[in-house]
Amino acid sequence: MIQAKSSFFGLGIAPGLLGVLDALKFTVPTPIQEAAIPIAIAGKDVIGVAQTGTGKTIAYGIPMIQRLAQGKSRGLVLVPTRELALQVHEDLSRFARAFKLRTAVVIGGESIGHQIRQLKEHPHIIIATPGRLNDHLEQRQVRLSDVGILVLDEADRMLDMGFLPQIERIIKLIPRARQTMLFSATMHSSVLRIASNYMHLPVRTEIAPSGTATDLVTQEILFVQKDHKARLLGQVLAQYAGSVLLFVRTKRGAGKVARLLREMGHSAAEIHADRSQPQRKEALRRFKTGECRILVATDIAARGIDVKDIELVINYDLPDEIGNYVHRIGRTGRAGKRGHAIAFATPDQRSDVREIERFMCAAIPVSGDSEIPAEELAREQKAAAKKPAFGRTPRPAPRRLRIR
Repeated sequence: MIQAKSSFFGLGIAPGLLGVLDALKFTVPTPIQEAAIPIAIAGKDVIGVAQTGTGKTIAYGIPMIQRLAQGKSRGLVLVPTRELALQVHEDLSRFARAFKLRTAVVIGGESIGHQIRQLKEHPHIIIATPGRLNDHLEQRQVRLSDVGILVLDEADRMLDMGFLPQIERIIKLIPRARQTMLFSATMHSSVLRIASNYMHLPVRTEIAPSGTATDLVTQEILFVQKDHKARLLGQVLAQYAGSVLLFVRTKRGAGKVARLLREMGHSAAEIHADRSQPQRKEALRRFKTGECRILVATDIAARGIDVKDIELVINYDLPDEIGNYVHRIGRTGRAGKRGHAIAFATPDQRSDVREIERFMCAAIPVSGDSEIPAEELAREQKAAAKKPAFGRTPRPAPRRLRIR
């Protein structure tokens, strides 16, 4: 296992960027930053695999900014969601200003006219979702012939969302003589095919096996009948005082759970695809500032939300895609701090839980103290608790929930 260095010195980072890191109180690089930054600064293609919440944006952002400051080319960062684009823009802007580099965000749900004006100013770095960038390319509002650095951030998620045709159209418009960096928390075979087709002798740095969840997040699962979920949620929330990110499977479900929480007396906001971009921004702002304690979200928020000190992630519904479980729980336990994740599963979803455990190569501890009145539920919990994945003994959850 790679051990983090004591500081960012010695990684080849320019003094101006070291000063920004110091001002932002980033003193110790994460393992992915330590491994990837020197390779990327040298101009080599990079495949970076690391757990969510480990600082991949800085791992590719600092080398990109440093190299762009030395030449005349531009950088392009492709991301799967609007939320991640805005988060990447916020992170990169703090470093780009050190070299007077301009950044622009190109995403759906926002004024295309404003984006056209930004693109006409010839920004040094474009952060974009593939769909909206293709819209601008079709309207001849942007050219990519001077892009020298391409970053594919969360490439597996982009492929899961069906962006492969758009990504390939974009890459074909970028010069072959470029640096390509691909970063993700999981690495699917389809992502490796992109790497083989569009990258030149990439150096792969994998800090943890693909799909591994961070040790800073403790987990537990509660088996519960669907009709008892709302009651269980109320009792779980009563045992935690901090901020909570709650994931549901559908847009309709997000609105329903948000209303339920407000009826319980909790301050809650919601973020999903049916909300306009201004509404999504406002919900995230309220959550970040503490105006609302609970943010209810679909998987558009599984990646891209970087909010400090989220105490608890609740999987009210298990995700449709197994890999999203890792990204969901990775919204807590960030930047070296600990967090906790609780998943609700119905008794007939034990096989889905097994699939998640196999993906992570680890067992999820099952809470055994539930007293929700259903004998079948009690039997399911007892059976699940006796069958940890791969014969491993589950780590005990930090606290036991007594559901009355």
